[in-house]
Amino acid sequence: MSFTIIGTGSKVPALVKTNEQLADLVETSDEWITTRTGIKQRHICTTESLADILYDAAASALDDAGTRADELDLIVCATIRGDYISPSLACVVQERLRASCPAFDINAACTGFIYALDVAEGYFARKKARKALVLAAEAMSKTVDWNDRATCVLFGDGAGAAVLAEGDDLLSIKLTAVGNTGPLFIPHVGGNCPFVAVQSARPYLSMQGQDVYKFAVSSMCRDIQDVIKEAGIAKTDIAYVLPHQANIRIIDAAQKRLKIPQYKYISNIEKYGNTSAASIPLLLDEANRDGRFKCGDILVLSAFGGGFTTGACVIRWNR
Repeated sequence: MSFTIIGTGSKVPALVKTNEQLADLVETSDEWITTRTGIKQRHICTTESLADILYDAAASALDDAGTRADELDLIVCATIRGDYISPSLACVVQERLRASCPAFDINAACTGFIYALDVAEGYFARKKARKALVLAAEAMSKTVDWNDRATCVLFGDGAGAAVLAEGDDLLSIKLTAVGNTGPLFIPHVGGNCPFVAVQSARPYLSMQGQDVYKFAVSSMCRDIQDVIKEAGIAKTDIAYVLPHQANIRIIDAAQKRLKIPQYKYISNIEKYGNTSAASIPLLLDEANRDGRFKCGDILVLSAFGGGFTTGACVIRWNR
């Protein structure tokens, strides 16, 4: 027993900033950003909290699934930073939904949604859940240095959600972690303890792009090949690949190595940028609502993120 996806939802904040508008803030251009990343615009939280957009995504997913919040047995949320250190973002959304089930956050950076699916699968396997809500939400605009053109142009804010029910549609899943702080990290916000001897680092994202690129391409190729093999399917059986939306060059490089046709790769990076853990559920919901998926389609999800973490899975779409 694993699960089946019975509903999806997503939400992004209202404010949109284009590449041209960012060129007013830092030394960059639409051409520079587009050719290197594939991003044209991103959404940024202003008056909205992360819980605001995540609640809307969760409510939309529940409506799509025809499920009430009081039917949920689990809420798990992937995020690197909620609105509070405590309570968890999952608990904040649980309160707004008026659900009454266990709720908690996990942090696996951009791989978080796939990690959360794996956590939920364990609840189904142990007969601890009949319905679960898997969430992912990020406000990356609050973690980047808006004076650093190499990173501030890459990210956006957003939230996604999926409702899971008992089923057998998770065909395989793989998670990995290779501890490596250097290439990608975000220091914690410092306090004012008078006894701390080490000065806190500036709490902004730091990234060594080339190191991340090499890791991302190789891990995507390895993980996708592994989950395909574990699921007992061929590449020709795959209807769509839903990759983490970090950089179109990473996706293109992995596609060429894997030799899975390009038309099978779904991407929306041009509209949202890198929304970290939220990128795959955003992609999933957009494709679902566009009517792209057919019942029985085989979907491959793949992500990588700080940690370094990676994850991939094969899911049968059964709606």
